[in-house]
Formats: sequence, C-alpha cells, structure tokens
Amino acid sequence: MSARRTELSRRGFLTGSLLIAAGSVLTTACSTDPTGGSAAGAKTTLNVWYHAYGEAGVQQAVLRYATAFTKANPDIAVKVTWVPGDYSGKLNATLLTDSAPDVFEIGDFSESLARRGQIAALDDVYGSARGDFNKNAVDAVGVDGKLYGVKMIDDVMMLYYRKSVLSKAGITPPAGFDGLVAAAKALTTKKNKGLFVGNDGLGDTPSLAVWSNGGDLVSRDGKVEFGSPRALEALTGLKRLHDDKSLLLGFTTDWWDPAAFNQGVVPLQWSGLWAMPAVKAALGDDFGVVPWPAFKAGGAPVVRVGGWTGCVNAKGRNVAAAKRFVQWLWVEQADLQKDFAESYGFHVPPRTSVAATAKKLSEGAAKETVELAQKHGRNFPGTWDTAVSSTFSAAAAKIVGGRGEPAAVLAEAVKKAQGEIDKQLGR
Repeated sequence: MSARRTELSRRGFLTGSLLIAAGSVLTTACSTDPTGGSAAGAKTTLNVWYHAYGEAGVQQAVLRYATAFTKANPDIAVKVTWVPGDYSGKLNATLLTDSAPDVFEIGDFSESLARRGQIAALDDVYGSARGDFNKNAVDAVGVDGKLYGVKMIDDVMMLYYRKSVLSKAGITPPAGFDGLVAAAKALTTKKNKGLFVGNDGLGDTPSLAVWSNGGDLVSRDGKVEFGSPRALEALTGLKRLHDDKSLLLGFTTDWWDPAAFNQGVVPLQWSGLWAMPAVKAALGDDFGVVPWPAFKAGGAPVVRVGGWTGCVNAKGRNVAAAKRFVQWLWVEQADLQKDFAESYGFHVPPRTSVAATAKKLSEGAAKETVELAQKHGRNFPGTWDTAVSSTFSAAAAKIVGGRGEPAAVLAEAVKKAQGEIDKQLGR
C-alpha cells in the first residue's frame, strides 16, 4: 500500500463508484469521475475516494466499511469511488473542480493542501484518542500546530537480509554503513549482486543516508537542510556502493517487490513490511530485518515510515458529515482499522493500542519491524513534494555517479529546492 506503488499492477472487481445508503449498495457507475448524487432517506451523500490498492480484497473491504457506517449513520449515504491509474494526478485535478470528493486519501502528506485551505483541520476528530496515535502519525500531518489528516496505515520500510547466505559467508547483519558496504561487496559474485535498493541504484538511500548521519531534509519552518556538511558527507559515502558495483540494477520489478530477494538474486534488499508475507512464504524463517544502519558513530539507524492518510475536503459542501466518516472509521473502529492493516498486505495500525492487539504483528520479524518503526521511524517532511524530492534525487544521482563536484552539486540543489518550498509557503 505504499504511496510509491500506486501506478503499478492492480487487481479489483470494479473500477468506478458504488453508492451506499442505509447499509445497502444502491447504484453502480463505471466512471472514476465522481458525479455526486443522493440516496433516498439520506440527507447527505459523501463521495469517498480511494486509490486502486494492489492488494486483493481492499476494494471489498472499504465497501464493507462504508456499509457499516451507513447502518450507524443512516442520514449519511456514502459513494465509494475507486480510482485506478494516476491517482495523485486525478485527485489534484479534481480538487480544483466542483466534483472534488468529500473524503480522500493521500500518500506522503503534503502541507500545501493545508496551506491552500483545501483540507480541513481534524483536531476535533481525534478528540481524546490523539495520544493513542504514534508520534510519526501525528507529526506527519501537523501544520502550524493543527492536524490535517488521520493516518490510516503506516507502511514501514527496512532492510531484509537472508540469514543462511550471510551466515555461510561469515557476515553479521550490518550495524553500520561501513559494514553494509563491506557486506554488499563480499556478497557480490559473478552471477549475483549483494544489495538491491532500487532499479536506479538510489531508491530511498539518499534520504536514509542523510538521516542516518544525524542530518535532516527540511526543517519544520521550511528551511532546506539537506545541504549540511553531515548530509554531504553521507551522500558522498553512498558512492562507495556504486563504485564497488555491488548494487543490483534494472531488475524485472523494483524495490517494493521482494522477487529479487525471494529468488536469491540478492541476499540484502530494501523493501517494506507489506512484502513480508511473500518473503515468509518463499523463505520460511530464513530472513531477518534491520534498519538502514547509522552512517558512523554519532549517527542513527533509520527505517522509513510512509502510508496513507484520510483527509476531508475543506471546500466541500459536507464537511461535518465527512469529518464524522473519518472519525468513525479511522478513530473509533479499532476492529476495522486492524482488519485494514492485517488482512490485505501487511501494515501497522497508526494507533498504538490497535497495533498492540494485531496478532500478525506480535511475533517474529513483524514484531521486530514494529519495534524498529517505534525506535527509528522517520517520515518525509510535509514540504517534500515532487519538485523538491526530484531536485534532491537528481543531485544525489550526480554525486554517486561522480558527475560534478559534490558540494557544488548539492548547493545548487538546495537553492532550487528552497525556491520551491518558498513557493509552497507563500514567501
């Protein structure tokens, strides 16, 4: 369910909308462009958007949740709209029109939606449950002291390693960046590479490198910080993995899919918790998980926490009803939150009390992953939009590829990214 996988292969029984009122499906439509409407007996009809999740059963689940909501709130009908393809592009375009959904989900949270007045503050939706949401889930949706979304699931990303392969080679799971470089090099053979982080050789590693050396990407007040000496040192360090030619490049699927790891193509792979059921099915207990290691002494291990967040259209006609839907589903219904996280893929409920009762997360590598997220989890800042992130990634690619003087390359990227963030913040 990672936000970065929304354009990939999909499964589902319907690509369109279903209208639910009084707990029953009333109508169907084959368009992904919502048309609004109302249902007999309901004072309000909510249009709720979901991206086309790749995991089987998600679409049926959200329809089931909507049906349960209308039974509890018969005056509010729910139109569930399932959006395949470029979800973010379709959502951003529709938010500028009168057809914008009342409730919608977003992947990595964007502050600009709040600053443009497009999404409503939801502090009142949290109520007394606010303290039950993990710190990352709250921090990720905060803008100027208010919360503008409710986290639906946490997607945790970490480093998988093959126990038997590392043991045979006399290599311990890497606890530092030097150890990771050495392990990846030692495990590289004529047939296989040692590490897979993405088909481009970068994936999340630039941000992981910065965080793991005690640096940051953007400050809370919108100042670009990935140009610091710590960031430059860590990004330059990534070049070692490329120079050693120990990275798998151009595989048939990307880092989010565990195929390369499961098929023995690499013994080390950066991927997500969602991949663990497939890894376990293929390898049994012959795998473990560790965070991206600290760059050096004084740094810190890192796992990335992404996921999906429910938001309310502040410019819609049904804000109060939309808030009620988000509150009912993502704050009050612990059983449904657990079902959504455990039954379709593998994810962490953002509420700590719900995560604590999730049986599938209570043992083995899954439990370790939850603990890693609690100790070392980092999320992208709310200003980390496509313009900013692509500028950073392009600079990192130049640095690891040896194209240009690293400090100058990074300084130029900082200047460009700061301009983009200043536009977001209207300054």
